[in-house]
Amino acid sequence: MGIVLGPNQYGKAEVRMVHVDRSTDVHRITDVNVTSQLIGDFSATHLTGDNSDVIATDTQKNTVYALARTGGVGTIEDFALRLARTFVGPYPQVTGARMAVEQFGWDRIQTPDGPHDHSFVRGSAEVRTTVVTKDGTDPDGERVISGVRDLVVLKSTGSEFWGFPKVPYTALVETKDRIMATSVTARWVYTGTDLDWDATFTLVRSTMLAEFAQLHSLSLQQTLFAMGRAVLETVPEIGEIRLSMPNKHHFLVDLSAWDLDNPNQVFFAADRPYGLIEAAVQRDDAPVDPAVWQGVPGFV
Repeated sequence: MGIVLGPNQYGKAEVRMVHVDRSTDVHRITDVNVTSQLIGDFSATHLTGDNSDVIATDTQKNTVYALARTGGVGTIEDFALRLARTFVGPYPQVTGARMAVEQFGWDRIQTPDGPHDHSFVRGSAEVRTTVVTKDGTDPDGERVISGVRDLVVLKSTGSEFWGFPKVPYTALVETKDRIMATSVTARWVYTGTDLDWDATFTLVRSTMLAEFAQLHSLSLQQTLFAMGRAVLETVPEIGEIRLSMPNKHHFLVDLSAWDLDNPNQVFFAADRPYGLIEAAVQRDDAPVDPAVWQGVPGFV
């Protein structure tokens, strides 16, 4: 029996960085978490401890800071592409890279005179994400997967769940009117790298939210697919979208012990256990290579 080294990568995880754009009196904050990983021929360090081909993870961390200083951050997609291109090409032992960036939102503090120029308040828990992979120096080897997580949404009516089989241990009561809430994690694959990343992200997000709000839902599964389908119909530059949507259950409280009715007004919000609905929505005429998703955090 032979034992060999399998696929491997290495890098610096979760480099926290806040960049302040001071090019005008109205400052702009970009708050990110960056994970840099390099792929290539690093067998020597694994097999013998020879580090002559290893670009130190500390170097990768410092590159994040240096690129932000010399060129700003811009969109997280552009920043991740710049990082990948910095390492793939100049160093022959580095044949690929994987750059993951999370962006946390800050809003300008509102004053009687309007939005403040340089004071901010932390936004919602929603996080914008991207994962860029680069295989070789050919631009065709670049893939961008963007997304969002912790996008919490709720509708107070317009949702049903009934008609499910009554198998042993079924206790759930059918309902024609319920609260439906979820925390959306969505990731989508772009078919190219020449896009207006901010405008496209905004369009995808608004499309998902509109579909969630407007669809009269018979199941969270139906809602998930409708949101994904709407994105693919709206943005032709996206080849596939994957969504993970936990069902944030809201149970009607029984107030009969106190001679009170409860016409869908008072609910108990349970945090666990919860239903977890996940699916990929794809174009049947242009399937995305499943290998694109390899190593992407979260569901696959």
